[in-house]
Amino acid sequence: MQTQVTRRRFLAATTAAGVGLTLGRARGAAAEKPARLGGKPVRTEPFPSWPVFDQSEEQALLNTVRSAQWFRGAGKNVNRFEEAYAELMGAKFCVGTSSGTSALLTSLNALGVGAGDEVILPPYTFVACVNAILMLNALPVFVDTDPETFQIDPRKIEAAITGRTAAIMPVHLGGNPASLDAILALARQHKLAVVEDACQAHLAEWRQRKVGTYGDTGCFSFQASKNLTAGEGGAILTANGELAEKCFAASNNSHPRKAAASYQHLLRGANLRMSEFHASLLMTQMARLPEQARIREQNAEYLTTLLREIPGILPARPHDGCTRNAYHLYLFRYQKEQFADLPRDKFLKALSAEGIPASAGYTPLNKEPFIHQTLQSRGYRAGYSAERLARWEEQNHCPANDQLCEEGAWLYQSVLLAKRSDMEQIAEAVRKIQAHAQLLAKG
Repeated sequence: MQTQVTRRRFLAATTAAGVGLTLGRARGAAAEKPARLGGKPVRTEPFPSWPVFDQSEEQALLNTVRSAQWFRGAGKNVNRFEEAYAELMGAKFCVGTSSGTSALLTSLNALGVGAGDEVILPPYTFVACVNAILMLNALPVFVDTDPETFQIDPRKIEAAITGRTAAIMPVHLGGNPASLDAILALARQHKLAVVEDACQAHLAEWRQRKVGTYGDTGCFSFQASKNLTAGEGGAILTANGELAEKCFAASNNSHPRKAAASYQHLLRGANLRMSEFHASLLMTQMARLPEQARIREQNAEYLTTLLREIPGILPARPHDGCTRNAYHLYLFRYQKEQFADLPRDKFLKALSAEGIPASAGYTPLNKEPFIHQTLQSRGYRAGYSAERLARWEEQNHCPANDQLCEEGAWLYQSVLLAKRSDMEQIAEAVRKIQAHAQLLAKG
């Protein structure tokens, strides 16, 4: 009987073969002086630029201009994109929106979330998540992060559920899926909606199925940095036809897709539509996505085998149900104790000097002053009791996330589009910094 080889096992087998030789070279290079101390940088060539485009995108935009159908109500590009993206992702319905933020806002609106409701979300995420909740006058309830995965800790969600909880918003941060089995089980048990924030997770999979297709809705972003991009744009996936029509109306100034009258209105809404121009770009960019995703995944898996050999560098761990990570971000924790207490900001500056761009990542979203200010506004004080708002302040502690925000670091997805040998340069740069960390700390 032949043994079935999963994608993860195959990648592990193919990457492990050359690791020994690579580590030998990297350890030798570590003796060299770091660029920040006047040495030669590990890398002088830039990483691949983003976005990737050619005459296909130019022609798509030109065709749209010449069609004179610039509005989705008359044009066909958005309709074609919605059909194509639903097919690519294995979803029944897709609604294009103007952004990922619009997709989140539209989803919550269509699900009836509003004043008096609570929505559970992680504190390690982009601000759009909490903004979508606050725009509907609902109460964001933060649940602490699991630092090993950078995702919401599913073990802590149930304690945050109250009689007012309306939805859970898991975030597949960096393209690494959240723990969907546990989250969906809790949602079913407590009859809660699930709005997946898959804005960074194009083609990511949970148990061989695309993320964004598990919840009531799945929300995607096509902003300039995203793995699938048109500069701006977003999409909502759902298996519920009625909900899809509500999402369409909520993003179309309340006007349904198939109206019985010219000014029939279905529910509260706004102009959050995708444009014909963005849809035309997405159709061309979508053709590139599968191959780019394959390159990112293989390079990320190889880089992980290298970085795991370096004490103090801890790549994010996927949950067991993750069968594909989209790697919008390559996430890892930096533990300065293994680098002679070199502060993270100095580590990142030293890494940049070696030609490796990296970021410190998010700060604690739950501690943002504007959230506290919003909850003290007239509208929130009218919609929530003083006791509930005071309890929110008391419960708004996420110590694991605080620690993650001090240790977290990212490499961007375009770095993972480089050559396999370029991943070796990243590890080489980290080893060089570690070997000279004490001197770097003094600089």
